[in-house]
Amino acid sequence: MTEKEQETRIQPLMQLQFLKWPMWLLGPVLLLTTGMVPTLWLPISSIFMGANMASLLSLIGLDSIFNLGATLFLLMAHYCARPKSPSNTYKSKPPFTYQFWNVVATAAGFFVPSALVLASQKGLVQHQLPFISFAVLLGPYILLLLVQILTEMLTWHWQSPVWLVTPVVYGAYRVLQLMRALKLGAEINAPAWMSNTIRGLVLWWVLILGVQLMRVAWFAGLTAKKQQQI
Repeated sequence: MTEKEQETRIQPLMQLQFLKWPMWLLGPVLLLTTGMVPTLWLPISSIFMGANMASLLSLIGLDSIFNLGATLFLLMAHYCARPKSPSNTYKSKPPFTYQFWNVVATAAGFFVPSALVLASQKGLVQHQLPFISFAVLLGPYILLLLVQILTEMLTWHWQSPVWLVTPVVYGAYRVLQLMRALKLGAEINAPAWMSNTIRGLVLWWVLILGVQLMRVAWFAGLTAKKQQQI
């Protein structure tokens, strides 16, 4: 291969790397802007007007803004994880134990509050909670949980390396989402069992988030070990 051919081959690779550099900052800034800033600084009175459909739609809209930012962040992370040479294909398949753990964690976070609300509707627990109040408190949480399940299934199917950070991105926002639900519960005088359920969900997802971060550390160590063996 002549020197001119080598320069012609290297130039597109340099351009590709140059496009990746801004994304290392743009992706996190976009995630911060769409997720954390509205939740932390937007007055709750501007989106919550009582236990009604308007408040529910406002909360879902707020979470949809985050979901848009999270999707763009994951796309940028996938792009940055691509190999330097376009001719090389890179696929990352999550272990089965990881997938099983995620399914169990998600199922627990979904079925436990749903079972308690169903028990409330049937009168098995004291101080029944109207359905619209439940929808306002945990409706956006359940909806975003379903979106996360779909996103994770797609990353597993496409064997994208972002499968490792997807639950971390959604888990961090979920903690803020549940803390917001605690404030709303105080506004509508939710029964004690509902407030305790939300507190339990906060503890559960903080635990899951810690496990996911341990997984990131494990994967980094596994990758370093493979590179040493090459």
